[in-house]
Amino acid sequence: MAPSRSLRIPVAVLLLLLWGAPWTHGRRSDVRIITDENWRELLEGEWMIEFYAPWCPACQNLQPEWESFAEWGEDLEVNVAKVDVTEQPGLSGRFIITALPTIYHCKNGEFRRYQGSRTKKDFINFISEKEWKSIEPVSSWLGPGSVLMSSMSALFQLSMWIRTCHNYFIEDLGLPVWGSYTVFALATLLSGLLLGLCMIFVADCLCPSKRRRPQPYPSKKLFLESSQPVKKVEEEQEADEEDVSEEEPESKERINADSAQNAIRQRSVAPSLATDKSS
Repeated sequence: MAPSRSLRIPVAVLLLLLWGAPWTHGRRSDVRIITDENWRELLEGEWMIEFYAPWCPACQNLQPEWESFAEWGEDLEVNVAKVDVTEQPGLSGRFIITALPTIYHCKNGEFRRYQGSRTKKDFINFISEKEWKSIEPVSSWLGPGSVLMSSMSALFQLSMWIRTCHNYFIEDLGLPVWGSYTVFALATLLSGLLLGLCMIFVADCLCPSKRRRPQPYPSKKLFLESSQPVKKVEEEQEADEEDVSEEEPESKERINADSAQNAIRQRSVAPSLATDKSS
């Protein structure tokens, strides 16, 4: 009987451990995962979002406090979420994440950056006492839904894709580093040429240039007809010049005759004046 009783205690302890394991280690986390596909859920309601990376020591130290804070999310009516920037580079560019971990508070589409202490108590006080009202929200043109931040997100995704391709060329295909750079340089040149052609085509469609119709070569008849008025004008000019040259001697002769007559008249007048004086 003693051996049987001694076996019951370890079995009972083992059953208790197995029964409590799902509650201690397998409990579902209250932290929601945000990705590029569902990030627009942040625009509705109240959220606390943590941006982290698995390799970051500060992020690893924050995880227990963040998980404990998420347990109070239902009581505080706030959604607690996190974003892995290594898996979601687009969101890293959309929110301009320059340091890890970074925490944002969102209330109905207004985003504020959390700068306080990183403990569960501080997070709870930040929400319950509405300390977020003392923080200036991010401007609309720098908000994650703006055109500028959408462009930044696309650039971050493109950079991550280029990095992935670079690693594939070097590690999987065995290309040297300069070979990978050459591939990207050629791809950049080709894409620039294609983009330039597309822009020229669009500009030509939107603002077509005025094309002049080519003038037909003039025929001999038209050339002769057009040359006749020119000849007539030249003949008329020559005739006018001849008339002017003929009129010039005649005018000179008239001037000489008039001057001679005036001299004769002056001579005839002079004796008459002398007789008047003598009388």
